[in-house]
Amino acid sequence: MTATPRSPRLLLITTVILVVAGGVLLAVPHGQGAKVSEKPPSATAPTAPPPLASAAPREPADGTRSTATAPSTRASALPPHGEGTAGDPAIQQVLEKSWPADLPADDERQLLTDGRALLRADATGIGRSKWPRVFGDSGQAVAPAFASARFRVQAAIARRDGNPTKAVVHLVWAGTDRGGTYTDGRITDLFFTRTIKKGKPTWTPQPRI
Repeated sequence: MTATPRSPRLLLITTVILVVAGGVLLAVPHGQGAKVSEKPPSATAPTAPPPLASAAPREPADGTRSTATAPSTRASALPPHGEGTAGDPAIQQVLEKSWPADLPADDERQLLTDGRALLRADATGIGRSKWPRVFGDSGQAVAPAFASARFRVQAAIARRDGNPTKAVVHLVWAGTDRGGTYTDGRITDLFFTRTIKKGKPTWTPQPRI
């Protein structure tokens, strides 16, 4: 059996239909490709960032200025490490402004004198025999951790510690340890209790724990 030849016209029509259909398919965006090519409206015009808040402090509406000092301001007033003795007055000033005086002048003077001497004895070993209640038997004292040559109290204040019979001496100091490392800005608090010694009130240091 022989096959019937196809009409040339039918072939031409089929070809035209395929060409037209292919063109339509190519012209119409579809699926994921269309979404990728599109840009959101916001992409054509960049949005400006919101203005930054001013770092300067605002004054009250009545025009008065606050006398309180922010902690960050106090910290910025401290000299950098390694400043030497030139930076000590600034540290003293920050301490005095941060903790206003609340002790009689005589008490504060004694506490500062004893506090400095006690710290030196603790750090360098010099004068420990004066404080047997704190260090015990001087013959069994622990070897000093800091060299006396480069020990220095940078600043110190004495203030009440909760009630009139207790006080704390807050010291900032510098020193070179046995390994040869020099460090300033060290902080030590020494606590004292008001007692009666030989009929006169005095301040007695509390043992270090």
